[in-house]
Amino acid sequence: MSKGEASISDEEWERFQREAEAGSQGAPEEPSARARMVTRRLREETGRPEGWRTHQPAPQRRGKGRYVVGLILAAGVLFVALDPGRVTDWFGGGGGDTPLAAESERPDQPPATESAAQQPTLQQPFRGSPAARWGDGTAGITVPEARATGWMSKAQVSQALDRSRDFLAASNLDSGVLLGQPPETAIALINPKQKDVQDYLATAFRAPGKDADPLLLFSRFATEKVRLVGDVVKTRGRITYREGKRGAVEVTTDVTYVYPVAHAVEGRDEVARTIVRREVVMSWDDPAKVITEPGTFSLVSYKSDTANGGCDNDTGFYVPEFRSARAATGPGAGREVDPYDRSASMDARMQGADDTECGTATRS
Repeated sequence: MSKGEASISDEEWERFQREAEAGSQGAPEEPSARARMVTRRLREETGRPEGWRTHQPAPQRRGKGRYVVGLILAAGVLFVALDPGRVTDWFGGGGGDTPLAAESERPDQPPATESAAQQPTLQQPFRGSPAARWGDGTAGITVPEARATGWMSKAQVSQALDRSRDFLAASNLDSGVLLGQPPETAIALINPKQKDVQDYLATAFRAPGKDADPLLLFSRFATEKVRLVGDVVKTRGRITYREGKRGAVEVTTDVTYVYPVAHAVEGRDEVARTIVRREVVMSWDDPAKVITEPGTFSLVSYKSDTANGGCDNDTGFYVPEFRSARAATGPGAGREVDPYDRSASMDARMQGADDTECGTATRS
């Protein structure tokens, strides 16, 4: 932490651990997490709605009699670079559309529908999409003004908000991670005392599958199947915070990301887009009450709604599909979802999700 901000000494940290092991009254508690996946993967095709698939297995590794945080996990995709402290954008822009003002609160309606004739191109990958007017990289994520909250001073809250945004960049916008490298920067921000979370992460990158999918929390892309387009990823969303349990600062992030891709084979210039809305809640805990490490947060919950990331995909990488491939598999059935609509909460968005069929994305 920076000068003037609260920190704990090595001696105090050791005392916390000894007291926790001995079960002393008032000792900090080790956080655990419930893991429950909620995903909705929508395949897209401009001009014809296509399929998504949901999957919601039973809750795992529930903590009992301890500080419990729920971990609702899901997936996403694609590519941007993370410079020290900020993101360097990697995807091509939307052709000079007037940018929208920052999102300060949830909108009351979905964005207007663009002309179906405006197909994306390598030069204008966001053409025909509401994202053409969204921010680039972390510029599209609204960060609120800091104020003293819970156990933190105003300066500490400001730092927690910055680190929360850093986590979004490291897990959603880091070029190495999105190309399959270990997400070391993002994992370093997660409380290492959340043992069940750390166990899940270790398994997910060693042996990915439906029960331990790295896409539940990180974006990874199958580069042998698709290549990245341009140098900008479009985003729109906001960060909010409040006082949580035991005086913690609970930060909620709700952001939609739009990523354009083309076929991996050069010369095939058809462009597709993957759209993912994510809500992640993190708790910046008081180390006097919860076993943690300075500069890290405990994951509380994570939800994701992904369009065109691959239906029924457990490869550990996202595999977007293209319009030219849809004739072979046909359209999906089921409930329609507009992946650009941010007017409903994520809880409302996930209600009614069916884990047995592919559904319908109304636009790409």
